[in-house]
Amino acid sequence: MAAYLELFRKGKLADRIKAAKDLLQRCHLCPRNCGINRLNGEKGACRTGNFAVLSNYGPHFGEESPLVVKSGSGTIFFANCNLRCIYCQNYSISQLDNGFEINDKELARIMLSLQEMGCANINLVSPTHVVPQILEALEIAIDLGLDLPLVYNSGGYDRVEVLKILDGIIDIYMPDMKYSNDKVAQDLSGIENYTSINRSAVKEMHRQVGDLQLDCGNIATQGLLIRHLVLPHRLAGTKETVEFISREISPDSYINIMDQYRPYYKAFQWQQLSSPLSSQDYFEAVALARKAGLHRLDKDWQSTI
Repeated sequence: MAAYLELFRKGKLADRIKAAKDLLQRCHLCPRNCGINRLNGEKGACRTGNFAVLSNYGPHFGEESPLVVKSGSGTIFFANCNLRCIYCQNYSISQLDNGFEINDKELARIMLSLQEMGCANINLVSPTHVVPQILEALEIAIDLGLDLPLVYNSGGYDRVEVLKILDGIIDIYMPDMKYSNDKVAQDLSGIENYTSINRSAVKEMHRQVGDLQLDCGNIATQGLLIRHLVLPHRLAGTKETVEFISREISPDSYINIMDQYRPYYKAFQWQQLSSPLSSQDYFEAVALARKAGLHRLDKDWQSTI
């Protein structure tokens, strides 16, 4: 049973929606704390006002193996982002405003359509800046029969205060842990204090849902799934990140060490990012994760080493 159903049945989901919407009046939904009134349509760093902006949606078969069944993970790609990653492979969605505004009823219908397609979950991609809009749509969708687990698929630049609003609503958290150096985060993603904010957020996510749990078919039902994209020349700080995960989150954390870095978008502005990831850099990252005591490695790549 999806976590949010209990809150809905107890009549407490409405309180969470109000708490989230109140944050939009002087927006501090994410750590950027823009302070603008999004309820009046003003737009800050995320370039999103009172309505969520949808890029596309549908069954996705390229996600981590515990999220995918025959009919895929039911992904909803929200346009825009609170990060400014110069190497983003989805930059047309995250940086170029490629999408259209939708209201809560339309978003609810999309959730239900993905359930009808047989998807294993509702996978909310880049949800950080549209949490209130998601919750409003969720309430409508539940009333119409939605019962799939929710996946919160974020860049990891999330406020703990907002995550607490989501406690008991999100089943599976799937954050990035991008960097272990704030200067690199500022240079490559245009954000401040990423390391401490990201680590506090991931700790809160784990407090809520624990380690990733799989059913008898090896499909995720609840828990934390961490993504870490390896960057060339050790820019991602993999060693420090995997040691933190093992030491302060859990050695049983499920982690995907990702090897798909390519020089997209504005990456060529940085000489160190101008070439694809080398196999040497990637396998070093895998070895560091194992040395740190992390043993639940996404099987899509575990079998290749």
